[in-house]
Amino acid sequence: MKKGLIRLRSAILVYLTHRIALPVLKVARRPIAFNWSELELYQLPAGTLGHDLCQFLEKRNLALMKHYARHDIKHVLLGYDTTDVGEASLQCFMMGNGRLSFPVLATVIYSFVTMPEHWTKMKQAYREGKKCQSFHHWEWNDLMPVLTTELRSKIFKTAI
Repeated sequence: MKKGLIRLRSAILVYLTHRIALPVLKVARRPIAFNWSELELYQLPAGTLGHDLCQFLEKRNLALMKHYARHDIKHVLLGYDTTDVGEASLQCFMMGNGRLSFPVLATVIYSFVTMPEHWTKMKQAYREGKKCQSFHHWEWNDLMPVLTTELRSKIFKTAI
């Protein structure tokens, strides 16, 4: 029974993010175009954000979705996986880091209601986000050839 509820919870989270939030955001937010193809990212030197993004997606058998690339880049930079708890933790980090948007708030609320066994991890991610440098203003298209470790050090430079 418990495994069934966890699968249902996961399916609802995927449905809410991919079937409702993404289509609405594509119309409402008009995201900045992501100018890189998967091939271009793959051809960047190992250790760059673009190459690491390509490997991240490939490892999880995911395609590059240009309107969703910024989200996937945050997974790479912050080290959160694409699991339910990884998604919840990523959004809690973003909230702690000052990113208050509808998708962040909706995911955090949904996650806290449906994943009480992960509250400690989500609170930890929120606290970590509060300690880190804000990176919402970064020009994502310009960062693909930059070393991932360099970007992480800029984000986490004030984290303990």
